[in-house]
Amino acid sequence: MTESSMKKLASTLLDAITDKDPLVQEQVCSALCSLGEARPVETLRACEEYLRQHDKLAHPYRAAVLRAMERVLSSRASELDKDTASTIILLASSEMTKTKDLVWDWQQAASGVLVAVGRQFISKVMEELLRRLHPGTLPHCAVLHTLASLSVANALQRFSEGALEYLANLDRAPDPTVRKDAFATDIFSAYDVLFHQWLQSREAKLRLAVVEALGPMSHLLPSERLEEQLPKLLPGILALYKKHAETFYLSKSLGQILEAAVSVGSRTLETQLDALLAALHSQICVPVESSSPLVMSNQKEVLRCFTVLACSSPDRLLAFLLPRLDTSNERTRVGTLQVVRHVINSAAAQMEDKKPFILSSMRLPLLDTNSKVKRAVVQVISAMAHHGYLEQPGGEAMIEYIVQQCALPPEQEPEKPGPGSKDPKADSVRAISVRTLYLVSTTVDRMSHVLWPYLLQFLTPVRFTGALTPLCRSLVHLAQKRQEAGADAFLIQYDAHASLPSPYAVTGRLLVVSSSPYLGDGRGAAALRLLSVLHPNIHPLLGQHWETTVPLLLGYLDEHTEETLPQEEWEEKLLMFLRDTLAIISDNAWICQLSLELCRQLPCYDEAPQEKNFLYKCIGTTLGAASSKEVVRKHLQELLETARYQEEAEREGLACCFGICAISHLEDTLAQLEDFVRSEVFRKSIGILNIFKDRSENEVEKVKSALILCYGHVAARAPRELVLAKVESDILRNICQHFSTKDPALKLCLVQSVCMVSRAICSSTQAGSFHFTRKAELVAQMMEFIRAEPPDSLRTPIRKKAMLTCTYLVSVEPALDEQARADVIHGCLHSIMALLPEPKEEDGGCQKSLYLETLHALEDLLTSLLQRNMTPQGLQIMIEHLSPWIKSPRGHERARALGLSALLLRYFLEHLRVSALVPFHNLGLLIGLFSPRCADLWPATRQEAVDCVYSLLYLQLGYEGFSRDYRDDVAERLLSLKDGLVHPDPAILFHTCHSVGQIIAKRLPPDQLISLLLTMFEALGDPEKNCSRAATVMINCLLQERGGVLQEKVPEIVSVLRSKLQEAQGEHVLPAAQHSVYLLATQHCAAVVSSLLGSPLPLDSHTCMLWRALAVEPRLAAQVLGLLLEKMSRDVPFKESRAFLLGRTPDRVATLLPLSATCALFEVMSTPAAGPAVLELYPQLFVVLLLRVSCTVGVQLPRNLQAQERRGASPALATRNLEPCSSAVDTLRSMLLRSGSEDVVQRMDLEGGWELLRTSAGHEEGATRLARAMAEHAGPRLPLVLKTLACTHSSAYENQRVTTTAFLAELLNSNVANDLMLLDSLLESLAARQKDTCASVRRLVLRGLANLASGCPDKVRTHGPQLLTAMIGGLDDGDNPHSPVALEAMLGLARLVHLVESWDLRSGLLHVAIRIRPFFDSEKMEFRTASIRLFGHLNKVCHGDCEDVFLDQVVGGLAPLLLHLQDPQATVASACRFALRMCGPNLACEELSAAFQKHLQEGRALHFGEFLNTTCKHLMHHFPDLLGRLLTTCLFYFKSSWENVRAAAPLFTGFLVLHSEPRQQPQVDLDQLIAALQILLKDPAPEVRTRAAEALGRLVKLA
Repeated sequence: MTESSMKKLASTLLDAITDKDPLVQEQVCSALCSLGEARPVETLRACEEYLRQHDKLAHPYRAAVLRAMERVLSSRASELDKDTASTIILLASSEMTKTKDLVWDWQQAASGVLVAVGRQFISKVMEELLRRLHPGTLPHCAVLHTLASLSVANALQRFSEGALEYLANLDRAPDPTVRKDAFATDIFSAYDVLFHQWLQSREAKLRLAVVEALGPMSHLLPSERLEEQLPKLLPGILALYKKHAETFYLSKSLGQILEAAVSVGSRTLETQLDALLAALHSQICVPVESSSPLVMSNQKEVLRCFTVLACSSPDRLLAFLLPRLDTSNERTRVGTLQVVRHVINSAAAQMEDKKPFILSSMRLPLLDTNSKVKRAVVQVISAMAHHGYLEQPGGEAMIEYIVQQCALPPEQEPEKPGPGSKDPKADSVRAISVRTLYLVSTTVDRMSHVLWPYLLQFLTPVRFTGALTPLCRSLVHLAQKRQEAGADAFLIQYDAHASLPSPYAVTGRLLVVSSSPYLGDGRGAAALRLLSVLHPNIHPLLGQHWETTVPLLLGYLDEHTEETLPQEEWEEKLLMFLRDTLAIISDNAWICQLSLELCRQLPCYDEAPQEKNFLYKCIGTTLGAASSKEVVRKHLQELLETARYQEEAEREGLACCFGICAISHLEDTLAQLEDFVRSEVFRKSIGILNIFKDRSENEVEKVKSALILCYGHVAARAPRELVLAKVESDILRNICQHFSTKDPALKLCLVQSVCMVSRAICSSTQAGSFHFTRKAELVAQMMEFIRAEPPDSLRTPIRKKAMLTCTYLVSVEPALDEQARADVIHGCLHSIMALLPEPKEEDGGCQKSLYLETLHALEDLLTSLLQRNMTPQGLQIMIEHLSPWIKSPRGHERARALGLSALLLRYFLEHLRVSALVPFHNLGLLIGLFSPRCADLWPATRQEAVDCVYSLLYLQLGYEGFSRDYRDDVAERLLSLKDGLVHPDPAILFHTCHSVGQIIAKRLPPDQLISLLLTMFEALGDPEKNCSRAATVMINCLLQERGGVLQEKVPEIVSVLRSKLQEAQGEHVLPAAQHSVYLLATQHCAAVVSSLLGSPLPLDSHTCMLWRALAVEPRLAAQVLGLLLEKMSRDVPFKESRAFLLGRTPDRVATLLPLSATCALFEVMSTPAAGPAVLELYPQLFVVLLLRVSCTVGVQLPRNLQAQERRGASPALATRNLEPCSSAVDTLRSMLLRSGSEDVVQRMDLEGGWELLRTSAGHEEGATRLARAMAEHAGPRLPLVLKTLACTHSSAYENQRVTTTAFLAELLNSNVANDLMLLDSLLESLAARQKDTCASVRRLVLRGLANLASGCPDKVRTHGPQLLTAMIGGLDDGDNPHSPVALEAMLGLARLVHLVESWDLRSGLLHVAIRIRPFFDSEKMEFRTASIRLFGHLNKVCHGDCEDVFLDQVVGGLAPLLLHLQDPQATVASACRFALRMCGPNLACEELSAAFQKHLQEGRALHFGEFLNTTCKHLMHHFPDLLGRLLTTCLFYFKSSWENVRAAAPLFTGFLVLHSEPRQQPQVDLDQLIAALQILLKDPAPEVRTRAAEALGRLVKLA
């Protein structure tokens, strides 16, 4: 190796010394040592030059280089020349004394170099050290340490305490040649006596004296002796903690011992760490008494010990400390927090990367309510602030904690101090927190950007009210600093700080708290100062005005005290300040936003009534300045709705707000008061108060009093001329709403107000301007009277009189509008229908008489209203109002409603006047409403129902032109059926209903049939089950009698029937509905199928049952199945939606018709009766459903159905999966079950085949398993199935070709293909697909051909050339280097090569080997595995007969196979093991083959380094000419994307070089190799860098 190459090698390693990973750094140092072992002088000179040229290199890396130099010198110092030695001594001396601070690892490393050189050049070293000693100056500690180490290393002279004192006082030193360590033996002897004998004394003072001496002595002990003694010394010191109350000397000595142990890099210290931490922690948790200085000193020494441990073992320390923060013990938590604070301050560098862990560990201490813990937490947070912790994620929680403590009550802490302890107010948690917040804000510059503007978000929350004063002071300071930094730094970007309160919130909060200026340590002045300094962030126009007015306000506060301040005057000044501010801004949007924020803050002051009162005044002032009437009305409404009327101050404040607002907005203020009086909110508030009976009267009075107070303030403050005008026009309508009050005083007040308004109206000449319509008013008042009555009982004649009044009013003009008529009908019906059943005569004749009179009044009112509109529409309106009562679940209500209906129908029939022949268009609706009542539980109701139907049929005859005295024989039969309705026997009852249905069917006009049926369907959900049953009887009767004319109405009938089934609860409804559909299907099968296919998906359970009803008769079932197969095949299975992003594959969305047909097929075939039809259509059903499955893989539901699937199906929906492919799979499974192929289904269930069929990833495997199951359990059916499948190879849908190919391919995996004589046809079918445009089809063709190896192995030789041609062609399939076809070809060849004729294989062997070689390094695991295994199989086939050209491929594959043993994928590594074992015999090297067989057996653990070392030894011994070729291959793998392989390549390189001979050097391009390894030293993986450094160290052998 030339000198330049050596220098390049050393420089490369030295450049890597800065690696962050300690293991890599250690390996770099080891490699440097390896270079130094071979070329010590060149290596040391390179290190010296590197340190000299890189003066700014950080000290940890300088120390690493120095340690490497020390290791080289320890064994090769004798080879140094004087010049090199002098250069190294100067370097080490300079490094050791470059800084006066103690940087122990750096200085110790430099000292070690001097000591190592000193073994050969002691005089030169001593000369340099003595040059560093200056009279009168304290020597550098590292110089003294080096002198001591030299004395140990050279054993020349004694160096002890006297020498230390001598060096400390060099100007008085008698002999400058005194050395340190000649006394080392004696010192150790003394130590031995002290520790083993005297320390065991019972005399406490003697033990303490011994311990005090052991600390300094530990620094004089040789490092090996100290290391030897530490396992006994440390436990011995720790044991004394339990024996001595005064532990200061123990802790001090322990600290010195720990420093000595750390200085020598003790490994024993790690084993003692847990005991040390536990003992020290228990010491720090001892309560500190201020009167005991030794305890305080002990705590300082203990903390010093923690500092030493933090610098040496930070991770272990934190792992010990942080979990103890979770304890609930006060002393433990406080002590731990003290240590954490100290470590943060004293070991900042070591804790730098531990900040997130420390922050996260503070979660539980933040929740502790103990005052001592809180103080400790605040102190820790203070330390964190100084060291940048609060800038980390989670730091904001610490700041919030400080603010929370500032918000504590000033005179009360959460926990009182214990007896005898001193806890002055100045040291309270709040006081400490206030000081901490201010100091952090003002003195820690790095916290400025953390606290600003973050602290602003604590201004508005109520829980931080107590912290407002310190918050404001800190924010003022921060704001002033920001202002000094410039306007851009001061202005707050609210978009970037969403959690901050808005300028409006800040303005409102600071202004309101200023109204009580002396609370909270003078928060008024602090708030105003902050408000002033924030003016650029509030509004840009406020600066000049606030700069003059705020000082005046502050001066006013200075002139007064809390006792002398006139509150009203002060509030008025603040309101004036607010008014002037709003006038200057003069921006309506800004003012409206401020008013909104002020309203939002109202709940914050529920516990501060005075401030809330002032806030109401601020709201009124702000609303008065607003120009938006909508905003004013809105806020006034919210104030009325949310006011706490039980609080006197709030009622007063609310009234003041309205009064102040009315100055500018009188009309809107009065209007809003009027709206509130009329609003439901006001009525509900009254209702809620009435719940509390004991307080109701008083609280209701308060609500109403507040409103009256509002009116009073409005009148007092608003311009009088406007008030006089508004009193006459607005107030009366609102005050009258309070007539319901029971409070005499308030009622008197209200009545008097109404009287005054009434007098004004009467005397006014503009009375008509009120638009008073007496009729509407009186009717409304009557209805109020009616509604006020108890709904379930009749006690007074108010209902009767009110209804009579309304009856008279109905005939008066102007006529009531439609809504008013509806209100009257609804209200009167509700007041009578809901009454409890009328009492028996003996229970009270008066009550029954009143009821009858009231009922007659209702009848007169209804007939009077009907008389105003004697049309079918008018009749329909009246019946619609009665309809809810006709369907009521309560019998007495139904009876009353049917009675009234019969009355109205008779009245209408009696007064019918038909001047022209017009249709009775709502006949079907009305008959459908009444006819199911013929089966009502109440006999009277059944009778009335027949009467209603009877009247309706005659009304129809009347509209057809028949005279009033005409009698129809069919209609008259209804009267004879009434006797049958009296009988309670259900059979007789429903037979009578069937007869009624027949009568209706005969007399109902055709155009009314569908409306009747639809209304009957409505009755299916009737709460009275008898009526619901009657409806089903009549529906089926109508369908049977008149169903032939309903073809065009089938879709509507089916749709309505489905929807009503979902609503109906009776178990009888579903069978009747199924029969209805069956009846329709026997007459209109295609129409019924089409209609049911239009049912929305997913199918509900009722629709499923309707489909099943079509399978009860085999002939109809076959017809339905045929129609469904036709529907499924008619439409495309999916449509492609346009992709939103370019290049994205379009989504496939299922079409509805095939999806619906699939679901329908499932339901039909799930019926046992469908079995014969399914067997008849077995091949067609199997093939169509299999194709359906294939073309729906990955197909999505339409978006509307996806949303339903996400929301989850309702209980009425079927539980089946609606996803297109899953639906098809389920249907195919159902078909196989129904056709008797249960074994196929069971096999698929066990193997999970159905689930695989559903997924894109597993579909092929699912089809394969289906074919396997069919071959095993349904072989006789395969010929017809294959015949039906024959045409699918030309399918337009790729997925269908893939599925059928997978199915056919798997059949070749079974001997059924040969047994059923299907082999040739299957091979022919697969051959036809070999050129398919779809790669998956081509791949499956190859799989099928390969399956011949397991299905019919004896046929492989026969078809060998064809099979090999197909497989080799598959290797070259397409342009994609990673074609799945190629992968399948490799897998297939691996199965076939052992079965084909050898001469058939030989011609393509080399081509295959060359073609698969690139796959060894494929990014895809499957390709690597398949290619390597195939390579192994090729080697296995060629055992003993390997041609030279193939042997070259074997040799070329060795390096990739060896390196891929470290492949991250276990399957690849296993394939490499197999391939290497197969390659061994072809290499003609018994040792290498034996090594492969020994180490690479499957299941055996592989020690890769040992195996690779052995392999390289044999390779270099038997194949020395391969070195260059193997190293070139390794260089390629330096760039591998797999970390483990990338790390194995330099390891391989190193072992090859290790076992090479000098004569092989010409094969190696050393510069290229060094450059490549230099790049690897920058690899992101530490393991790779480590291996690269190791290889660089071994390159020295090529010298």
